[in-house]
Amino acid sequence: MFEMVTLQMVPIWLPLPKHRHFRAALAQLADVAASLVAASEADSSGQDNVISRLVDAYRDEPDASLRRSRLQDELLTLLLAGHETTASTLSWTWYLIDRHPDVADRMRAEALEVLGERSPRFEDLHALRYTNMVIQEAMRMYPPVWALTRRALRSDQVGGYRVPAGADVMISPYTLHRNPAFWPDPHRFDPQRFDPARATAPAHRYAYIPFGAGPRVCVGSHLGMLEATLVAAMVARRFRLELPPGHEALPEAMLSLRVRGGLKMLVRPIQPGHGSQPAS
Repeated sequence: MFEMVTLQMVPIWLPLPKHRHFRAALAQLADVAASLVAASEADSSGQDNVISRLVDAYRDEPDASLRRSRLQDELLTLLLAGHETTASTLSWTWYLIDRHPDVADRMRAEALEVLGERSPRFEDLHALRYTNMVIQEAMRMYPPVWALTRRALRSDQVGGYRVPAGADVMISPYTLHRNPAFWPDPHRFDPQRFDPARATAPAHRYAYIPFGAGPRVCVGSHLGMLEATLVAAMVARRFRLELPPGHEALPEAMLSLRVRGGLKMLVRPIQPGHGSQPAS
Protein backbone atom coordinates (compact mmCIF):
# COMPACT_ATOMS: atom_id res chain seq x y z
CA MET A 1 0.00 0.00 0.00
CA PHE A 2 2.86 2.39 0.83
CA GLU A 3 4.46 1.74 -2.55
CA MET A 4 1.17 2.22 -4.38
CA VAL A 5 0.27 5.47 -2.61
CA THR A 6 3.77 6.93 -3.08
CA LEU A 7 3.97 5.62 -6.68
CA GLN A 8 7.22 3.86 -5.72
CA MET A 9 8.99 7.19 -5.20
CA VAL A 10 10.52 5.93 -1.93
CA PRO A 11 12.92 3.01 -2.67
CA ILE A 12 12.10 -0.22 -0.85
CA TRP A 13 15.75 -0.68 0.15
CA LEU A 14 15.69 2.34 2.45
CA PRO A 15 15.85 1.19 6.12
CA LEU A 16 12.48 2.66 7.08
CA PRO A 17 10.45 0.77 9.73
CA LYS A 18 7.66 -0.09 7.24
CA HIS A 19 10.22 -1.34 4.74
CA ARG A 20 11.99 -3.51 7.32
CA HIS A 21 8.70 -5.08 8.41
CA PHE A 22 7.78 -5.65 4.77
CA ARG A 23 11.08 -7.36 3.93
CA ALA A 24 10.85 -9.54 7.04
CA ALA A 25 7.30 -10.59 6.18
CA LEU A 26 8.29 -11.30 2.59
CA ALA A 27 11.19 -13.48 3.74
CA GLN A 28 8.85 -15.40 6.05
CA LEU A 29 6.39 -16.01 3.22
CA ALA A 30 9.23 -17.15 0.96
CA ASP A 31 10.31 -19.66 3.62
CA VAL A 32 6.76 -21.01 3.87
CA ALA A 33 6.49 -21.36 0.09
CA ALA A 34 9.90 -23.05 -0.13
CA SER A 35 8.90 -25.56 2.58
CA LEU A 36 5.65 -26.39 0.76
CA VAL A 37 7.47 -26.91 -2.54
CA ALA A 38 10.17 -29.07 -0.95
CA ALA A 39 7.59 -31.21 0.87
CA SER A 40 5.58 -31.73 -2.32
CA GLU A 41 8.66 -32.65 -4.37
CA ALA A 42 9.67 -35.23 -1.73
CA ASP A 43 6.16 -36.67 -1.42
CA SER A 44 5.74 -40.05 -3.13
CA SER A 45 2.15 -40.74 -2.06
CA GLY A 46 0.66 -39.37 -5.29
CA GLN A 47 -1.44 -36.67 -3.63
CA ASP A 48 -3.39 -34.46 -6.03
CA ASN A 49 -3.57 -30.86 -4.86
CA VAL A 50 -2.68 -27.41 -6.11
CA ILE A 51 0.95 -27.69 -4.98
CA SER A 52 1.50 -31.09 -6.60
CA ARG A 53 0.00 -29.79 -9.84
CA LEU A 54 2.29 -26.77 -9.82
CA VAL A 55 5.27 -29.03 -9.22
CA ASP A 56 4.23 -31.20 -12.17
CA ALA A 57 3.73 -28.13 -14.38
CA TYR A 58 7.33 -26.98 -13.79
CA ARG A 59 8.95 -30.41 -13.63
CA ASP A 60 10.57 -30.07 -17.08
CA GLU A 61 12.31 -26.77 -16.24
CA PRO A 62 16.03 -27.68 -16.47
CA ASP A 63 17.19 -24.87 -14.17
CA ALA A 64 16.44 -26.10 -10.63
CA SER A 65 16.90 -22.65 -9.09
CA LEU A 66 14.57 -21.02 -11.62
CA ARG A 67 12.02 -23.82 -11.14
CA ARG A 68 11.87 -23.30 -7.39
CA SER A 69 11.75 -19.53 -7.76
CA ARG A 70 8.78 -19.76 -10.13
CA LEU A 71 6.99 -22.26 -7.91
CA GLN A 72 7.42 -19.99 -4.90
CA ASP A 73 6.11 -17.01 -6.88
CA GLU A 74 3.04 -19.01 -7.96
CA LEU A 75 2.32 -20.07 -4.37
CA LEU A 76 2.73 -16.55 -3.01
CA THR A 77 0.34 -15.28 -5.67
CA LEU A 78 -2.22 -17.88 -4.58
CA LEU A 79 -1.74 -17.05 -0.90
CA LEU A 80 -1.89 -13.26 -1.28
CA ALA A 81 -4.24 -12.71 -4.21
CA GLY A 82 -6.32 -15.86 -4.04
CA HIS A 83 -7.91 -15.72 -0.60
CA GLU A 84 -8.33 -12.16 0.67
CA THR A 85 -10.26 -10.98 -2.39
CA THR A 86 -12.80 -13.81 -2.11
CA ALA A 87 -13.09 -13.26 1.65
CA SER A 88 -13.74 -9.57 1.07
CA THR A 89 -16.42 -10.34 -1.53
CA LEU A 90 -18.18 -12.76 0.83
CA SER A 91 -18.01 -10.31 3.74
CA TRP A 92 -19.72 -7.57 1.76
CA THR A 93 -22.23 -10.08 0.35
CA TRP A 94 -23.35 -11.13 3.84
CA TYR A 95 -23.49 -7.51 4.94
CA LEU A 96 -25.71 -6.58 1.99
CA ILE A 97 -28.10 -9.53 2.22
CA ASP A 98 -28.53 -8.88 5.94
CA ARG A 99 -29.88 -5.47 4.94
CA HIS A 100 -32.11 -7.10 2.31
CA PRO A 101 -33.86 -10.12 3.92
CA ASP A 102 -35.84 -10.85 0.73
CA VAL A 103 -32.54 -11.49 -1.07
CA ALA A 104 -31.38 -13.79 1.75
CA ASP A 105 -34.63 -15.78 1.57
CA ARG A 106 -34.37 -16.20 -2.19
CA MET A 107 -30.75 -17.31 -1.94
CA ARG A 108 -31.66 -19.90 0.67
CA ALA A 109 -34.57 -21.22 -1.42
CA GLU A 110 -32.30 -21.56 -4.45
CA ALA A 111 -29.55 -23.28 -2.44
CA LEU A 112 -32.00 -25.82 -1.02
CA GLU A 113 -33.50 -26.48 -4.45
CA VAL A 114 -30.15 -26.93 -6.19
CA LEU A 115 -28.00 -28.46 -3.45
CA GLY A 116 -30.40 -29.91 -0.93
CA GLU A 117 -28.20 -31.17 1.89
CA ARG A 118 -25.37 -32.52 -0.25
CA SER A 119 -21.98 -30.99 -0.99
CA PRO A 120 -21.84 -28.80 -4.10
CA ARG A 121 -20.34 -29.88 -7.41
CA PHE A 122 -18.83 -27.79 -10.18
CA GLU A 123 -21.96 -28.31 -12.29
CA ASP A 124 -24.06 -26.55 -9.63
CA LEU A 125 -22.41 -23.23 -10.38
CA HIS A 126 -24.63 -22.57 -13.40
CA ALA A 127 -27.77 -23.67 -11.56
CA LEU A 128 -27.12 -21.20 -8.71
CA ARG A 129 -28.03 -18.34 -11.00
CA TYR A 130 -29.54 -15.96 -8.45
CA THR A 131 -26.69 -16.48 -5.97
CA ASN A 132 -24.27 -15.66 -8.79
CA MET A 133 -26.20 -12.45 -9.48
CA VAL A 134 -25.98 -11.48 -5.81
CA ILE A 135 -22.20 -12.01 -5.81
CA GLN A 136 -21.82 -9.90 -8.94
CA GLU A 137 -23.88 -7.06 -7.48
CA ALA A 138 -21.89 -7.19 -4.23
CA MET A 139 -18.69 -6.85 -6.27
CA ARG A 140 -20.20 -3.94 -8.15
CA MET A 141 -20.85 -2.02 -4.95
CA TYR A 142 -17.77 -3.21 -3.06
CA PRO A 143 -15.20 -4.49 -5.58
CA PRO A 144 -12.52 -6.44 -3.69
CA VAL A 145 -9.82 -4.71 -5.73
CA TRP A 146 -10.83 -1.07 -5.44
CA ALA A 147 -7.96 0.32 -7.51
CA LEU A 148 -6.06 -0.94 -10.55
CA THR A 149 -2.79 0.50 -11.77
CA ARG A 150 -1.39 0.45 -15.29
CA ARG A 151 1.62 2.08 -16.96
CA ALA A 152 1.21 3.97 -20.23
CA LEU A 153 3.40 2.38 -22.90
CA ARG A 154 3.24 5.53 -25.03
CA SER A 155 1.84 9.04 -24.77
CA ASP A 156 -1.92 9.36 -25.14
CA GLN A 157 -4.86 11.63 -24.38
CA VAL A 158 -7.75 10.44 -22.21
CA GLY A 159 -10.78 12.60 -21.53
CA GLY A 160 -8.91 15.71 -22.56
CA TYR A 161 -5.94 14.96 -20.27
CA ARG A 162 -2.49 14.29 -21.64
CA VAL A 163 -0.97 11.03 -20.44
CA PRO A 164 2.81 10.93 -21.04
CA ALA A 165 4.60 7.71 -21.88
CA GLY A 166 5.67 5.83 -18.76
CA ALA A 167 3.04 7.50 -16.55
CA ASP A 168 1.30 5.49 -13.85
CA VAL A 169 -2.47 5.44 -14.43
CA MET A 170 -4.86 4.44 -11.66
CA ILE A 171 -8.39 3.21 -12.33
CA SER A 172 -10.88 2.82 -9.49
CA PRO A 173 -13.54 0.13 -10.05
CA TYR A 174 -15.22 1.38 -6.85
CA THR A 175 -16.02 4.79 -8.34
CA LEU A 176 -16.57 3.39 -11.82
CA HIS A 177 -19.18 0.91 -10.54
CA ARG A 178 -21.07 3.75 -8.85
CA ASN A 179 -20.98 6.13 -11.78
CA PRO A 180 -24.60 7.17 -12.60
CA ALA A 181 -23.63 7.58 -16.25
CA PHE A 182 -23.32 3.79 -16.44
CA TRP A 183 -25.50 2.53 -13.58
CA PRO A 184 -29.04 3.77 -12.85
CA ASP A 185 -29.56 4.37 -9.12
CA PRO A 186 -25.97 3.17 -8.50
CA HIS A 187 -26.12 3.15 -4.69
CA ARG A 188 -29.08 0.74 -4.60
CA PHE A 189 -28.34 -2.96 -4.08
CA ASP A 190 -30.13 -4.77 -6.90
CA PRO A 191 -28.94 -8.25 -7.96
CA GLN A 192 -31.45 -8.17 -10.83
CA ARG A 193 -29.02 -5.90 -12.70
CA PHE A 194 -27.14 -9.08 -13.58
CA ASP A 195 -30.10 -11.19 -14.62
CA PRO A 196 -29.12 -12.63 -18.04
CA ALA A 197 -32.79 -12.60 -19.03
CA ARG A 198 -33.01 -8.81 -18.70
CA ALA A 199 -32.26 -6.71 -21.72
CA THR A 200 -30.51 -3.99 -19.71
CA ALA A 201 -26.74 -3.88 -19.66
CA PRO A 202 -24.10 -1.35 -18.61
CA ALA A 203 -23.74 1.51 -21.04
CA HIS A 204 -20.09 0.59 -21.65
CA ARG A 205 -18.39 -2.78 -21.90
CA TYR A 206 -15.81 -1.70 -19.31
CA ALA A 207 -18.29 -0.19 -16.84
CA TYR A 208 -17.99 -3.36 -14.74
CA ILE A 209 -14.45 -4.57 -14.05
CA PRO A 210 -14.20 -6.25 -10.63
CA PHE A 211 -11.49 -8.51 -12.06
CA GLY A 212 -9.87 -5.86 -14.25
CA ALA A 213 -9.97 -6.09 -18.03
CA GLY A 214 -7.80 -6.53 -21.08
CA PRO A 215 -4.66 -8.67 -21.43
CA ARG A 216 -3.98 -8.50 -17.68
CA VAL A 217 -7.45 -9.44 -16.48
CA CYS A 218 -7.34 -11.50 -13.27
CA VAL A 219 -6.36 -15.09 -14.11
CA GLY A 220 -8.30 -16.28 -11.05
CA SER A 221 -11.63 -14.67 -11.95
CA HIS A 222 -13.43 -17.95 -12.69
CA LEU A 223 -12.05 -19.65 -9.58
CA GLY A 224 -13.02 -16.63 -7.48
CA MET A 225 -16.61 -16.67 -8.75
CA LEU A 226 -16.79 -20.43 -8.21
CA GLU A 227 -15.56 -20.13 -4.61
CA ALA A 228 -17.73 -17.16 -3.69
CA THR A 229 -20.93 -18.54 -5.25
CA LEU A 230 -20.67 -22.02 -3.75
CA VAL A 231 -19.64 -20.80 -0.29
CA ALA A 232 -22.44 -18.22 -0.23
CA ALA A 233 -24.99 -20.88 -1.21
CA MET A 234 -23.75 -23.35 1.41
CA VAL A 235 -23.96 -20.72 4.15
CA ALA A 236 -27.35 -19.38 3.00
CA ARG A 237 -29.05 -22.78 3.19
CA ARG A 238 -28.12 -23.32 6.87
CA PHE A 239 -27.47 -19.95 8.48
CA ARG A 240 -28.74 -16.41 8.64
CA LEU A 241 -26.03 -13.87 9.36
CA GLU A 242 -27.05 -10.63 11.06
CA LEU A 243 -25.16 -7.51 12.08
CA PRO A 244 -25.25 -6.98 15.87
CA PRO A 245 -27.27 -3.95 16.95
CA GLY A 246 -25.23 -0.78 16.68
CA HIS A 247 -22.46 -2.36 14.59
CA GLU A 248 -21.61 -0.62 11.34
CA ALA A 249 -19.64 -2.05 8.43
CA LEU A 250 -17.29 0.56 6.99
CA PRO A 251 -15.03 0.03 3.98
CA GLU A 252 -11.27 0.29 4.42
CA ALA A 253 -9.21 0.77 1.26
CA MET A 254 -6.19 -1.42 1.85
CA LEU A 255 -4.79 -3.76 -0.81
CA SER A 256 -8.36 -5.07 -1.01
CA LEU A 257 -11.55 -3.28 0.01
CA ARG A 258 -11.98 -4.92 3.38
CA VAL A 259 -14.38 -4.24 6.23
CA ARG A 260 -12.64 -1.99 8.76
CA GLY A 261 -11.99 -3.96 11.94
CA GLY A 262 -13.56 -7.11 10.48
CA LEU A 263 -17.21 -7.99 9.97
CA LYS A 264 -18.91 -8.91 13.24
CA MET A 265 -22.12 -10.87 12.69
CA LEU A 266 -24.53 -13.03 14.67
CA VAL A 267 -24.87 -16.53 13.23
CA ARG A 268 -28.37 -17.97 13.47
CA PRO A 269 -28.69 -21.63 12.40
CA ILE A 270 -31.73 -22.40 10.26
CA GLN A 271 -33.32 -25.79 10.85
CA PRO A 272 -35.04 -27.50 7.88
CA GLY A 273 -38.67 -26.41 7.82
CA HIS A 274 -38.15 -23.90 10.63
CA GLY A 275 -37.06 -20.31 11.01
CA SER A 276 -33.88 -18.94 12.51
CA GLN A 277 -32.69 -20.31 15.84
CA PRO A 278 -31.00 -18.31 18.64
CA ALA A 279 -27.73 -16.71 17.61
CA SER A 280 -24.34 -18.20 18.37
